[in-house]
Amino acid sequence: MAFTFFSPTKIVFGQGRSRQIAIHARELGRSALVITGKQTQRAAVVIADLEQAGISCTVFSQWTEPRVEEIALAAQRAGSLDVDFIVAVGGGSVLDAAKAISALVTNKGDIHDYLEVIGRGEPLVQKPLPLIALPTTAGTGAEVTCNAVLSKREQGVKVSLRSPFLYPVLAIVDPMLTLSLPPRITGETGMDALTQLIEAFVTPFTSPVTDALCREGMYRVSRSLKRAVMDGQDPGTREDMCIASLFGGMALANAKLGAVHGIAAPLGGMIDASHGQICARFLAPVAAINIQRLGQTDSDIALLEKYREVAVILTHDQAALPEDGVEMIKDLVNALEIPCLKGRGLDAPGCRILAEKAMGASSMKGNSVALTLEEILDLVTGVVGLSLE
Repeated sequence: MAFTFFSPTKIVFGQGRSRQIAIHARELGRSALVITGKQTQRAAVVIADLEQAGISCTVFSQWTEPRVEEIALAAQRAGSLDVDFIVAVGGGSVLDAAKAISALVTNKGDIHDYLEVIGRGEPLVQKPLPLIALPTTAGTGAEVTCNAVLSKREQGVKVSLRSPFLYPVLAIVDPMLTLSLPPRITGETGMDALTQLIEAFVTPFTSPVTDALCREGMYRVSRSLKRAVMDGQDPGTREDMCIASLFGGMALANAKLGAVHGIAAPLGGMIDASHGQICARFLAPVAAINIQRLGQTDSDIALLEKYREVAVILTHDQAALPEDGVEMIKDLVNALEIPCLKGRGLDAPGCRILAEKAMGASSMKGNSVALTLEEILDLVTGVVGLSLE
């Protein structure tokens, strides 16, 4: 056995720990760019604490999923402010925007120089501005990953800016920041966390460290996601989901993901659906075909056993079979009332384009089995409710 595990971000976890931000921020400088989401009140206390400590703050709001062009402009603005560090308070889109901006302030040139898929994918040369990440959702684990996902809607794709330099220097994970998260977003982001945990667990590129993180994270989702949706003011369930998201981020940064994320990356740029919705609706179908394929050969018995372990964790039944896990995921998605993806404007030619893009996605390389183009096309048409006949 040989593996490498790398997680350079310092993690400060616990209820109320966001109020300690000034203690850590003083080490980085006296001027901060604070990037928030649409709900700027979530960052108000953080900003007040920073200013009370003598740190000047300039605020930038990221209302939507970050787009390539607007991030390039935001980085130009940030570069003119002469700030010492960046603080991101928000969900995955806010954290991704902050990571990209922090990199582009210190690495000059066109943003496309550094983007995967649609750009040249050149490595960052200079270290980004230091970034403190305070997630207000529990889904992406972006506070401990080294990529930023940006949207290029004209080309119908989401792409990554990726570098070992992109890890935030500090992640302050305070479950109290997620208490105001609406039930719908709680459910969708929670399914994103679960998808990342499962895919990082059943990829061939795991390690004992990532496996341990995924097992713990899946268990916490299984006992707390529905409760968090029903009662968002329960600190215990919010804490479970924050840990699950955090562990999912650490795991995916050191293992790989799979076909769900391989499909979600291009599909998210083609239709109006959140990343969490897409992950939720594809998780069970992808698991089902992976289990079917793994059962056809004795060489992949270890991965098939992992799917059985997923089923045991999700159902709390030691006798559960891999297929029981698939049914539990379906039941969970329906219980959370995750919107289906039918009628979102994807036609038959679009399905084939999506399948071709998914085949080339980096996440697809981590899937439990190598899926064919036709298998991916069947998955896509099944989920979006189209027939190619």
